[in-house]
Amino acid sequence: MSPWLTVVGIGEDGYKGLARNARHALLQARQVFGGARQLALLPPCIQAEQRQWPSPFSLSPVLEQRGAPVCVLASGDPMLFGVGASLSKHVPLAEMRVIPAPSSYSLAAARLGWALQDVVTLSVVARPVAALNAHLQNGLRLLVLSNDGSSPAAIAAQLRDRGFGPSRMIVLEHLGGSAERQIEGTAGEWSPADIAALNLVAIECRAQPDALRLSPLGGLPDEAFRHDGQLTKRDVRAITLARLAPVPGELLWDVGAGCGSIGIEWMRAHSTCRAIAVEADEGRQHLIEFNRDALGVPGLQLIRGRAPDALEGLEQPDAIFIGGGVTREGVLHACWQNLRSGGRLVANAVTLQSEAMLVNWREQHGGELTRIHLAHAKPLGEFDTWRQALPITLLEAIKP
Repeated sequence: MSPWLTVVGIGEDGYKGLARNARHALLQARQVFGGARQLALLPPCIQAEQRQWPSPFSLSPVLEQRGAPVCVLASGDPMLFGVGASLSKHVPLAEMRVIPAPSSYSLAAARLGWALQDVVTLSVVARPVAALNAHLQNGLRLLVLSNDGSSPAAIAAQLRDRGFGPSRMIVLEHLGGSAERQIEGTAGEWSPADIAALNLVAIECRAQPDALRLSPLGGLPDEAFRHDGQLTKRDVRAITLARLAPVPGELLWDVGAGCGSIGIEWMRAHSTCRAIAVEADEGRQHLIEFNRDALGVPGLQLIRGRAPDALEGLEQPDAIFIGGGVTREGVLHACWQNLRSGGRLVANAVTLQSEAMLVNWREQHGGELTRIHLAHAKPLGEFDTWRQALPITLLEAIKP
């Protein structure tokens, strides 16, 4: 089947900025879909029926036209946080073509003289601003697509809250159009301003001296988390995550999640990593909700319940961590049964009873046991001595 759907990227310069093939597609289309702002850029010579996206947003009106010549308008590059990427999940490649325009990221990088390959590109269009927290690193440059004119102030507040008040912010409005404008300041001194709904925020991250260093490589400082004592400590967490081995796109079950530290660090390893935290304690559920936003992974899914019952019906995971509930009847069995073939199961034990469960389970199913001993230097009078932390027994097993 020849392409019936053409997705056209259009910039602030409108129809005159389109290439010949994009203009031809619009002239031949029976229907053109887009937002009100994009459709308003079309000249009278476009005779196709113009249809705005429904609210709530849905691709169904386009998909229902399969076989008829249809155009969809998108801002800039449709495959970059755009409708083209969404449509490609439903329309075979042979039935669809995409004609991109320069993205807002490309235009912003050109205006600022920033090498685009060295910049982190993000979007808060219909997404939580808290997701930025996963990318706040001193010296890093971010380009953030705004949801509307209030986004820059919300971003500035987020930066201040995380100790990045000195960060330089440049708001770029109407990129590529006649009304293009830049507004510059620091996050710490940002004041509300009349900013156009169509804007992008460029950020040069600068941390305050006392800001927490939040490496994406695992082993965040313990003080980065709010917790009630149920926290897999930093060094043990780093070892545990190394055994879980996060891979882009994979799903983790964090069973008996406590304050959510393992699931949060798993998701920080890559933007496509996903996690489900299972926790029965109401107080810890609130801690998980706070920590996931504060550390930039608002997409972490929280299941309020007790394993193994709470595991029923969940999406099959690629890896499972059991931080609490090892001794509860049926938990290890349910986790192992639900794990994908080739998936990793990691469980930590502190008590003799939980360690015995792991030893017995290993005898039946195999795997590797590791004993973790850690000691920290602590004051003893006028001197220092080593204080041993409770030993941890770690089970790692890969499902055949």
